[in-house]
Amino acid sequence: MVTPPAEVAIDAALVRRLIATQHPELAACPLTPVAAGWDNEIYRLGDDLVVRLPRRALAATLVAHEQRWLPVLAPRLPIEIPVPVRTGHPEHGYPWPWSITPWFEGMTADLAELAAGEAQRLAAFLRALHAPAPEDAPRNPYRGVPLAERVTVYEQRRASLAARGEPVEGDIHAIWVDALAAPADTDPTWIHGDLHPRNVLVRSGRIAAIIDWGDVARGDRATDLAAVWLVLADTAARRRVIADLGDVPLSAWRRARGWAALQALILLDAGLADDPRMAAIGRATLTRLGADSGHQD
Repeated sequence: MVTPPAEVAIDAALVRRLIATQHPELAACPLTPVAAGWDNEIYRLGDDLVVRLPRRALAATLVAHEQRWLPVLAPRLPIEIPVPVRTGHPEHGYPWPWSITPWFEGMTADLAELAAGEAQRLAAFLRALHAPAPEDAPRNPYRGVPLAERVTVYEQRRASLAARGEPVEGDIHAIWVDALAAPADTDPTWIHGDLHPRNVLVRSGRIAAIIDWGDVARGDRATDLAAVWLVLADTAARRRVIADLGDVPLSAWRRARGWAALQALILLDAGLADDPRMAAIGRATLTRLGADSGHQD
């Protein structure tokens, strides 16, 4: 599965027109392309801001969720998140809402090593985030749902990887089967929904920000707990987070391992198509899950 194609043409000229008509006081700021991901195109605006524009219709809904809910979540979180400082509306042939958010200096966690003490900060972030969410919070059909609803995707990715010569090892499949059997015995909470290394910014060994909140939702926190294996390379750091979150029941950690396995397969399979960094994250996650498979927490 390759990166989805853009459904609308976005270039610097369009972004400048949008800013000039909707936020003219920022029109003179330098504008620099940064990245084009699965969902958004990113432009740096001056020294301190970022313009995020959905590149496909599905992502437009996610941007609206960020605009509505990140201002609610930010005050309770111990790590910075990209709360929109300005919002934009459709204009000049561009069909969707868009945002201007703070620029955070740093490198993504797949390229930058985390200091040992950051395990504690990650645990504190997860604890603060995983609070009850209101009934009108977004639901996500792919994240925070019962793992049984993701069986087809798991099997599709498993078959695709086998066809690529990357079969899923038996210990990983056992983790998945065990996760499916784990009871869903925790109440839904707020979740980030996509907490992998490229959404964790690191500066001088510390987590500088948690970004890309398009999948924010009310759901099973086990989806986010999978970050223990997605983000943390050090075994001791992983065990520290699990210890610090001592009120999380074993059943949730079993589901979290299943989510980590699923996300690893998705990242590896998609990455092998056109994104080596994504593939590397998937492989690293599978290695960590395998290394920890003999432990029960």
